Amino acid sequence: MAKSCFVGLCLFFAVLASHGIVELQASHHVYRNLETVQSSASADQPYRTGYHFQPPKNWINDPNGLMVYKGIYHLFYQYNPKGAVWGNIVWAHSTSKDLVNWTPHEPAIHPSQPGDINGCWSGSATILPGGTPAMLYTGIDPKNSQVQNLAVPKNLSDPYLREWVKSPKNPLMQPTAENKINASSFRDPTTAWLGPDKKWRVIIGSKIDRRGLAILFKSKDFVNWVQAPTHLRAAEGTGMWECPDFYPVPLRGRNGVDTSLNGPSVKHVLKLSLDDTKHDFYTVGSYDGLRDVYTPDKGSVESDSGLRYDYGKYYASKTFLDSIKNRRVLCGWLNESSSVADDIKKGWAGVHAIPRHIWLDKSGKQLIQWPVVEIEKLRANHVTLPSKLLKGGSVVEVSGVTASQADVDISFEIPGFDKAEVLDPSWTNPQLLCSQKGASVKGGLGPFGLLVLASKGLSENTAVFFRIFKGQNKHVVLMCSDQSRSSLNQNNDKTTYGAFLDVDPLHQSLSLRSLIDHSIVESFGGGGKACISARVYPTLAIDNAAHLYVFNNGSEAVRISKLNAWSMNKAKVN
Repeated sequence: MAKSCFVGLCLFFAVLASHGIVELQASHHVYRNLETVQSSASADQPYRTGYHFQPPKNWINDPNGLMVYKGIYHLFYQYNPKGAVWGNIVWAHSTSKDLVNWTPHEPAIHPSQPGDINGCWSGSATILPGGTPAMLYTGIDPKNSQVQNLAVPKNLSDPYLREWVKSPKNPLMQPTAENKINASSFRDPTTAWLGPDKKWRVIIGSKIDRRGLAILFKSKDFVNWVQAPTHLRAAEGTGMWECPDFYPVPLRGRNGVDTSLNGPSVKHVLKLSLDDTKHDFYTVGSYDGLRDVYTPDKGSVESDSGLRYDYGKYYASKTFLDSIKNRRVLCGWLNESSSVADDIKKGWAGVHAIPRHIWLDKSGKQLIQWPVVEIEKLRANHVTLPSKLLKGGSVVEVSGVTASQADVDISFEIPGFDKAEVLDPSWTNPQLLCSQKGASVKGGLGPFGLLVLASKGLSENTAVFFRIFKGQNKHVVLMCSDQSRSSLNQNNDKTTYGAFLDVDPLHQSLSLRSLIDHSIVESFGGGGKACISARVYPTLAIDNAAHLYVFNNGSEAVRISKLNAWSMNKAKVN
């Protein structure tokens, strides 16, 4: 431990040395399960990914404890070593040097103490002064109460942090009659930060009835925690706040900053995962470190009808400060849209999205998200299309790339706006609007965009597209991901997703980037102003039978100003 370690943690290590270490001895059986590699994208596994993160088998969900240690990226995640459905949760562990290729290790945290004997749920990493990582995580105790625990690396000289030890004082935070915390709704501690009084702060997600809560705790030594008299934030009618995340972003530039930074040069972001809707929403605002109160900016909506990281299948996300490249990186979980029976049959469920670099838009009102640049080293077989006018009713195939495992970046320009549909003032729900005006519904300006994971003849396809409407004072851009024809298998969830895109098509081109990976379509509109992720399971458009098209089903022509597409090589993700 570095000389600058806190008294509580130094005592923690002393107790471990004198009274026996509480070690996390993951069974070799569990580890062998992680190493049992199944064929990727084979005839019997057409939906396994080529370059998104997923273990060889079984259930995964939330990313946990993301961090950099000694130049290596660490990803911990919720994992069931015994099957393809949720349960028996441990913290699985993989490391990477590039956020693309991953090496598995033995599970880092698994049930072994009274404070986590019924499960080791989500949590976060904090890098303490001196560079020591510390994990705060939710455990389920013998009464099935949710409590908070601490674990630290056993060997700080090991860059892979393969062994972890738990505090003998666990649980460090727990529900009591005095603190009025709901024992079944008290989970997912954030990365901690230092306030102006040099005390650590952490928030835990909770609720009372339908009131969502970010409960604040403070500590001098990272071991002894006291609940603050006020919550960092609360909002009525939002339900349980899972997987909270709280961090600063600079007003200018794309760099990331330390989680403890505050002042006039930054805004703060509070992100919450709503248990009721399984959506991640966020607000941008200001944090008063003296009063420990976060206040969203005017116009920031505290529900999933406001800003969301992703308007599709995306949940339980978490950010970390990438000290290697001085950026903040976002990771999230993409759940399945297939039936539980199909998940059990294929032997796995859950994948992670491509890590995203995030920063504050120049407007200061929202975040920009973009796939980390490292993913581009997997690109191969570059294909371009020249500038082309795409008349109404056109469908143009993009050939020369592996359409089931590709990266596509396209931009459109609008020659004229006369035929744009008038936006009814009641059309305020973009997802509902996309479901009513899908890719097959002919409009004026749109739908136009991409048909991905499409079969020959288009009986199966996932459409990612734009529509442009005439609003009261400006043109409004709708971005949709239409899964209604994604598969002939009717047992899948084929919900259509949508978002309004803050782009002025009069003066800006409309850009769309889609990462396609067998059963994943991650799409980024307007350079990352709106993101939509979908999980789809075509029966015809699989592997080499998948096709990629550009289409325009509007009556007005649009121009393809540029198109770049690449096949994507397989990453080492097992």
